[in-house]
Amino acid sequence: MAKKFPLHPKHPERICWGCDKYCPADSLACGNGSGRTLHPAEMLGEDWYEYGDWGLDVAEEPKTPAEPASR
Repeated sequence: MAKKFPLHPKHPERICWGCDKYCPADSLACGNGSGRTLHPAEMLGEDWYEYGDWGLDVAEEPKTPAEPASR
């Protein structure tokens, strides 16, 4: 079973996000290339998971209630 993918990791620059191993950036074990794979938040911003079909189970964040319409 794959690990749950974090939406907002504290230090994404310290980890390679290329596979389920999540290796330290200076000790890549999968051999997928010469550099680490960036976390989507590093490339696309903090709201990266709201757009597109990432296939993640994201709990809906509670939305602030709308202000009542004035009469």
